Amino acid sequence: MSLFTAEAAADTAAIDYGPLAGLMGDPAVTEIMVNGHREIWIERAGHLLLTDAVFDSEAQLMSLIWEIAVYVGRHVNRDEPMLDARLPDGSRVNAILPPVSLSGPVMTIRRFSAEAVDAEDLVATKSITQPALDFLAACVISRRTIMISGRTGAGKTTMLNVLSAFIPGGERIITIEDAAELQLHQNHWIRLETRPPDPTGTHQITTRDLVRNSLRMRPDRIVVGECRGGEAFDMLQAMNTGHEGSMSTVHANSPRDALGRLETLCLMSGVEVPHRAIRDQIGSALHLMVHLDRSAEGKRQVVQISEVVGREGEVVTMQDIFTMQPSLSGDGTEELLPTRVRPRSLDAFLPVRHLLPPRLARLYPDARLAAA
Repeated sequence: MSLFTAEAAADTAAIDYGPLAGLMGDPAVTEIMVNGHREIWIERAGHLLLTDAVFDSEAQLMSLIWEIAVYVGRHVNRDEPMLDARLPDGSRVNAILPPVSLSGPVMTIRRFSAEAVDAEDLVATKSITQPALDFLAACVISRRTIMISGRTGAGKTTMLNVLSAFIPGGERIITIEDAAELQLHQNHWIRLETRPPDPTGTHQITTRDLVRNSLRMRPDRIVVGECRGGEAFDMLQAMNTGHEGSMSTVHANSPRDALGRLETLCLMSGVEVPHRAIRDQIGSALHLMVHLDRSAEGKRQVVQISEVVGREGEVVTMQDIFTMQPSLSGDGTEELLPTRVRPRSLDAFLPVRHLLPPRLARLYPDARLAAA
């Protein structure tokens, strides 16, 4: 355990979690949901489970929420009934109080794993196939811009963290998040985190503020934890002006829906830009869409990888590179396999072919890729 991790664990232990203490110490628990003081749910292995744990009273639950608020320097009360915070170990906390919550105080804790999931873990758990991972690694190395989409809890941040690990070590990386979760290992990594407004409603620092500021910090790559507002427009501008290879995530039900959502987010920027111009920006700035979902068993997995190839008329066009298909094992399941489409990104791989996974040349036979 690193000194940083040890200090975070000690700070987290300093908070009295009461009936949540055992759950906070269980690495298999990924989410804790407190629905009033008598009802505590958890997520384990992708499934929701009702626990036997309860708070003694609503006052005990409120005491914990206030303790967390004080620890992070925030206020939460009837006048300001919502709290977003990050615990010392990186776990994210959201609390909402009456009168907004009719179910009493409600708190949700998304656990943070001290041991980051890596590419080998994703392949081992069948969250992605090795050929698809090799292709994505090559896209990151060759500076293809990537947008990761999926619904809440699909594993977008985990995938963003894994893909960020393939960024070559000599580049300056700036990450921007609402709650810092990314765990990069490159030496030249700058971490930025948003700040909510203070009790007077001022001094807020938004994702968009940080994206704009990051452009003055000489970044090679900008990695935004999630696009959920007008910063999407600034991200597209950055991707189109020398910051290729940047990455982000967006909530959406499919790659096609993700493109539509990005267009909507750009319109939230307040900049008067025609829809056609926004679609042009999306079509030229983005290279790859990686979509994740949960299986019926609760397993998080990549289910589609598509290339953005431009715009035809009013539509941003894509081509599927990997899709879910019947498994080659013949066991009746599906797995992520390549389509018969030749990726346009192969041409971008050539200048960095000496850095690419050796298996890629077998996936896409091309004498130019195989050349040393």
